[in-house]
Amino acid sequence: MKAIKFGGTSMSTVESILKVKEIILSDPERRFVVVSAPGRTKDEDKVTDMLIKTSAAAPDRRAAAFAAVAARFESLCKGLLGDAGYLNGALDEIKRALPDADDDYIVSRGEYLSARLLAAVLGYDFVDSADLIKFKGGAYDDAYTEHMCRIGLAEHSSAVIPGFYGSDGNGRPVTFSRGGSDITGAIVARAIDASLYENFTDVDGFMTCDPRIVPHASVIDVLTYKELRELAYMGANVLHPESIFPVRKANIPIHIKNTFNATAGGTLIVPTEQFLSGKYERSAKRPITAIAGRKNFYSLYVDKSMMNAEIGFMRKLLACFEKYGISIEHVPSGIDSTTVVFSAVDNKTANALIKSVQDELKPDHIHLGTDTALIAIVGHGMVSRPGTAARAISRLSNANINLRMIDQGASEINIILGVSDADFERALIALNGEFEI
Repeated sequence: MKAIKFGGTSMSTVESILKVKEIILSDPERRFVVVSAPGRTKDEDKVTDMLIKTSAAAPDRRAAAFAAVAARFESLCKGLLGDAGYLNGALDEIKRALPDADDDYIVSRGEYLSARLLAAVLGYDFVDSADLIKFKGGAYDDAYTEHMCRIGLAEHSSAVIPGFYGSDGNGRPVTFSRGGSDITGAIVARAIDASLYENFTDVDGFMTCDPRIVPHASVIDVLTYKELRELAYMGANVLHPESIFPVRKANIPIHIKNTFNATAGGTLIVPTEQFLSGKYERSAKRPITAIAGRKNFYSLYVDKSMMNAEIGFMRKLLACFEKYGISIEHVPSGIDSTTVVFSAVDNKTANALIKSVQDELKPDHIHLGTDTALIAIVGHGMVSRPGTAARAISRLSNANINLRMIDQGASEINIILGVSDADFERALIALNGEFEI
């Protein structure tokens, strides 16, 4: 039995939803389906973005703003079911709730209506994710959710479930962050003890590098959970970065497929231990699996003589970041200096952070860099292949690119390189050429 999830592009038009239907019905194991709200078309915006605008409108103007969403679903109903009014009852219920509704309720209605529609197209049961996925105090409650999902889905032989949201203790909808339908799909896969979690989107899979920068990048056929985490952190956003946790615990593989190229092999994401034991093999035998990166990081350089002898120095430094709620990415250090790399913040917060570090640590020198890009070289093959870092540094040097930092993870499956934002694209191209991925 498989759990299968379709993204917004797959649910955007009559033609794409008919492709979704064909894919699902081609395999009797595909019995539990999670869907996103309809995505962007040539003439229409994403339904979720339309609902965000609805939520932002004055309470007495929300019904007018919602009219475009209603028209979109009426058009889909007419094209798929021959009845433009199939969802009228659900649409009327939403319209009545709009004046007093909170943001999460309004924004989640795209997935709700999308699932209601696909259930009718397939002849499957509709199961509201508000009855299955639970939040407590605004935070996702994993243990309670697993319990509720196993009970709720056991009553159905096949079902369509809305992605992106659940509910709190009072039954009010609570949403995940954007892209959260991937998480819903993984939760459902775990609850039904799926043999596979299939995630259909509009790309052929994870690429060895960003194809917008490196056009000849290729699809990775097999990827491990650990490699996925490294790549997702660096912006390879085919999947929501939190979506692997439910299935990783249950050792359920994820298969990334393209709705519009369904015969392509896609990317199979597998348990790390199973890959290392030899259960899965890649078609390409390379030490490097992929290279990915992101721009717009800040780096705070702090220098102080005898820093290494000052007990508690790093604790006090990191406490300054904690004080302003700043998450830290990397902390490469020397004897008398350290650099803290973190995501960009506003000028007010940056200035307050610098003052806090100066007051707390009395450094000899402090400097904030605001144009740092990070690049991750990722692959299990690096563990048994010496010289990867040397090759990367040499390649950047030959391309006249200044290396600002280097940090190798304890797991030895990733090397993080820091360059300037201006050198980011050139660095990706140079590294891709060195490792021929």
